[in-house]
Amino acid sequence: MRIVLGVGGGIAAYKVASLLRLFTEAGHGVTVIPTEAAQRFVGTATWEALSGNPVSNNVFDAVDQVRHVRLGQEADLVVIAPATADLLARSAAGMADDLLTGTLLVTRAPVLFAPAMHTEMWQHPATVANVATLRGRGAVVLDPAVGRLTGTDTGPGRLPEPADIFHAALHLSAAPANGTLAGRTVTITAGGTREPLDPVRFLGNRSSGKQGVALAQAALAAGATVRFIAAHIEVPPPPGAELTVVETAEELRKATLELAQTSDALIMAAAVADFRPASVSETKVKKRDDGEEPVITLIRNPDILREAVQQRDAARAPQLIIGFAAETGDESGDPLAHGLQKLKRKGCDLLVLNTVGRSLVFGQDSTEVTILDAHGAEPETVSGSKSDVAGAILARIVAVLPAGD
Repeated sequence: MRIVLGVGGGIAAYKVASLLRLFTEAGHGVTVIPTEAAQRFVGTATWEALSGNPVSNNVFDAVDQVRHVRLGQEADLVVIAPATADLLARSAAGMADDLLTGTLLVTRAPVLFAPAMHTEMWQHPATVANVATLRGRGAVVLDPAVGRLTGTDTGPGRLPEPADIFHAALHLSAAPANGTLAGRTVTITAGGTREPLDPVRFLGNRSSGKQGVALAQAALAAGATVRFIAAHIEVPPPPGAELTVVETAEELRKATLELAQTSDALIMAAAVADFRPASVSETKVKKRDDGEEPVITLIRNPDILREAVQQRDAARAPQLIIGFAAETGDESGDPLAHGLQKLKRKGCDLLVLNTVGRSLVFGQDSTEVTILDAHGAEPETVSGSKSDVAGAILARIVAVLPAGD
């Protein structure tokens, strides 16, 4: 893969040397374009040594090659790190006053910005508007990390870790539907809910959240604005998504129904507990000396997927709703039979069926799903990594998503 790595003029530029090494060690060819300001933080010799390619930021170098056009045309991926407030502003305005911004105007490859700046600059209305503009055009703009900044300041504005940028970039480049969800808003639930029994115990499930994160990364790569509602997950949330953290099914219900109202698609990948304890002890439940066993009475949790469908139908909204079903099969039917029944009962448009077990799906990096369609299409079985499966699900969503205004 041919990658253009643009380096902005911020103190975090030194971290980008590690990102460059990750790209080259993975076998990718990288052309580094530092801005003039970036070269005051990290010199040309460093970029050339690590990339194995000559480095320039001057449009008048190698004029015969018309590099500001050629680099953009030949790139498979463009990554900007650190993306300073100035660089975001110039990119959003469509300026082409140096080799990097000229390349950004020419390229039709996926573009990922990894911002780094002081908190006040990140939160300034001008930067907020510039980020929204870039995302609206299909670029992926990661949210900065929260932590120590230059001097004694702490807050959002820290460059995401090079490994996080690297993985986000690879997901972006692998997305089969890149740009096809630009201007669309997708809400995704992920992870397993936890229903408290007492201050230290809970009723939960084995969901890791990996599939939900992979779906969010694929949707971001396709240009969507992604709202990510995370119950308990064992992997980092996807950079660039709008994050809402919940614990219980009731908290998930409230967040989902609120965000779904202004979403083009709702993907219910979370593993929601079907039941919760009827009462929650305010103190730890202890073993009794008389040996009597505690009795836990369970009550049914709300059916969030069904409520979302009812809310959509009542508003007559052109919204796509995708449910997930984790089935094991039993004496009354196999997983496919249960999935088809659930699809009809819930009223969603698509249902992603998993056959689950202790060593199947939950926590694994690979999976197999069957996509069921309420509108009559034949079931489609997809297997591979969770990123591969996420790409297939997103491609199906793009194919059936109602047209926007």
